[in-house]
Amino acid sequence: MKRGKWQGMLSIVRFNWPFYLVAALVFLGAIVGTFLSRDSWILFSCCAIAAGSGYFIFVSLGVSNLIYDRSDLYRWHWLERALGGEKHGRFVFCHSGFDEASVALRERLAETEWRILDHHDPATMTETSIRRARKLYPPTQGTEAAHFGKWPVGEGWADVVLGIMAIHEMRTVGERAQWFAEAKRCLTDAGRIIIVEHVRNAANFLAFGPGFLHFHSVKNWQRSWEGEGLRLMDGFRITPFVQVFVVGKI
Repeated sequence: MKRGKWQGMLSIVRFNWPFYLVAALVFLGAIVGTFLSRDSWILFSCCAIAAGSGYFIFVSLGVSNLIYDRSDLYRWHWLERALGGEKHGRFVFCHSGFDEASVALRERLAETEWRILDHHDPATMTETSIRRARKLYPPTQGTEAAHFGKWPVGEGWADVVLGIMAIHEMRTVGERAQWFAEAKRCLTDAGRIIIVEHVRNAANFLAFGPGFLHFHSVKNWQRSWEGEGLRLMDGFRITPFVQVFVVGKI
């Protein structure tokens, strides 16, 4: 399933267009203000506003294009390392309302048995961006609705549990711990949980400003799985902005 060269970046704009529209209007207004102003302080303020809003628009979109369209994230070469170079027969793929990866993964790993779980809860996951994403990209065929703390998957069924840019929607350590507890229950003794996420670090702050607070720190992720008796087997980055955690049973 071939992705467009700008698909990821354009999806970010489509899901969050009110923010970018406001930023664009502020940017254009500040630019106009620099030409009309006769007061040095007003001119300075307009320049500062133009720089700030322009930075948000162009840097956040540029980084989004780098991550989602130019990096290895959706080219999947990183997956071989995450899987330990081994073949696995049964996968559980989890998302939180927006699934742009399971079709490509099922094509790439065609001989694998899949369960696709949608953890979206409209009562708690109220962000308008998720609602727009679900409207534009409905769940794929065969997707099963499942609370993040109770999955319709048998104990020890899965060799791999995958969560890509989705599990951060469980906003508290306790909610994420419930998710890891269910992943552990469904996992074989030698299985692995693979989490791919932005993390709350300096790189994401520089790229997305206050938006980086929507991500969780590495320590918070660790607290979530260590509390459920899981250990980090491997960890690496896909660009400075995205972290891969490979977690397994102790």
